[in-house]
Amino acid sequence: MSKKTVLTGITTSGTPHIGNYLGAIKPAIQASEDARYNSFFFLADYHALIKCHDPARVARSSQEIAATWLALGLDTDKATFYRQTDIPDITELTWLLTCMTSKGLMNRSHAYKASVDANRDAGKEDVDDGVTMGLFGYPILMAADILMFSADIIPVGKDQIQHIEMARDIAGRFNHTYEPLFTLPSAQVDESSQLIPGLDGRKMSKSYDNTIPLFCTAHELRKLVNQIVTDTRGPGEPKDPDGSALFQLYSSFATPEQTTEMHQKYLEGIAWSEAKSELFECLDSQLSTPRARYNELMNDLGSVEDILQKGAIKAREKSAPFMEKVRIAAGIRPLTYVPAQSLTDAPVKKEKSAEELARVEQGRRRAIIMQLKPLFDRVTAADDKAEMAKLVLTEKACEVEQLKKKQKQKAQNELDILAEELAQYS
Repeated sequence: MSKKTVLTGITTSGTPHIGNYLGAIKPAIQASEDARYNSFFFLADYHALIKCHDPARVARSSQEIAATWLALGLDTDKATFYRQTDIPDITELTWLLTCMTSKGLMNRSHAYKASVDANRDAGKEDVDDGVTMGLFGYPILMAADILMFSADIIPVGKDQIQHIEMARDIAGRFNHTYEPLFTLPSAQVDESSQLIPGLDGRKMSKSYDNTIPLFCTAHELRKLVNQIVTDTRGPGEPKDPDGSALFQLYSSFATPEQTTEMHQKYLEGIAWSEAKSELFECLDSQLSTPRARYNELMNDLGSVEDILQKGAIKAREKSAPFMEKVRIAAGIRPLTYVPAQSLTDAPVKKEKSAEELARVEQGRRRAIIMQLKPLFDRVTAADDKAEMAKLVLTEKACEVEQLKKKQKQKAQNELDILAEELAQYS
């Protein structure tokens, strides 16, 4: 059985914090040790430019994130670790996919809609005020990141599921229009992952300015732990472990035995100062070794750069020949190019598995349905849906009859799917 490919991007717009580690970095590195998968990890520095226009911050974040993943034990012999901007094929693919993507699909992007809603709520006449083309079209760049390496599985949060669906739609449309080259990815959401609380009890996030940097000094770590919000219950008063940010952070790093023991201490009324002290000791003991390695790497960025360049070479061994196939499929070819099927010595194509054929067919069907959406909308908006369905099918059939050869076959495929989908109204 062939290996599945898992791909993860890390936006370079901030300093890695404990929430990033527990929610993404730790499980990703553990998963990369699984020999059943090919793991790709990349610094998404082009994505960082969408919202962050501070060059020093983007550059510093790239350094910190690369050093963090390496310090935490990412084995670059087992995983492919690279920087997005070192793979020029990705931006080229982004353009080809842009030419295949409808504006309507991008209009439905959550990030774009949120910006439009914010402008509307603020009473701005121009609802696109402040919206850059980077913000508007970045789901296409994300699709290129994914499709370039034929990724099967994309670990994401629930807020990113839409972008994986968009990547599937874009891939399906390309496959239907040109050639079935792209694998349709699937989102992987860890429903069991817990919310990592920040200093104020809310989700730890740079947006809330409540983070604990993963590799801050021991002195800074103690200072930040002491800032974690607690309630007014004093020493000796029983405390609720499940409602305590201190306990949640402690249990994320401690052993099961330590967690059970600390749970009992909360019920017995441990003082908040003591609970904070124990949390600091637990965090510091777990992070001191990778912190030292991180500092070594930050003082030797040349070695980090070498690792990223090796990763880029490894990634381009796949992206460069694949991009050549994409270009040729779209008609961007040498003037002397001769289609392989016309050559007498053309190699026999390897037969696709039933699963692969099903995935290709699913993508083709999704793409056709997207193109037929205006016709479906006519039916669903009609008072007499059955009559409108008949009219739409009649019009489409007439259109098919007027076409020739290849165009007719494509239109006939659309008519067949249209008939299947509208059968419910007959």
